[in-house]
Amino acid sequence: MTKKIAISLIVLSCFLIGATMAVALTTPDEAKAWVKKAIEYYKANGKDKALAEFSNPKGQFCKEDCYIYVLDMNGKMLAHPKSDLVGQDFMTKKDADGKTFAQDMVKMAKEKGSGWVDYKWENPTTKVVEPKTVYFEKVEDVIIASGAYKK
Repeated sequence: MTKKIAISLIVLSCFLIGATMAVALTTPDEAKAWVKKAIEYYKANGKDKALAEFSNPKGQFCKEDCYIYVLDMNGKMLAHPKSDLVGQDFMTKKDADGKTFAQDMVKMAKEKGSGWVDYKWENPTTKVVEPKTVYFEKVEDVIIASGAYKK
């Protein structure tokens, strides 16, 4: 093998490894851990500062296909990295299949305090509507959530 071919193969390998890492999907366990981290931040910094940080698309709670969002106990979006969603009533918002997923989240949060809900939503990395599983926990009067897109 010539030196040029060897160098080309090394460069190509690095490119392929980097491309694979760039589309790495968050797992459900990682989404749950992300919620736990967000709850710690919320408790340490207070509601207002936490909601601002969770809504920051360049903040510590938003990376690739993983982000934190927060609903109140009536399904109103309080924090989301897509600012146009903040303030919207999600109780009547439907996913691609017509599922009113926020209703399930609010009901389960009130009854059990935490849980998982599946629905379809636009993946911020691929810009395609994909199946998603979301873990959430009720903290005080809000629901803190994060999810993993399923492939």
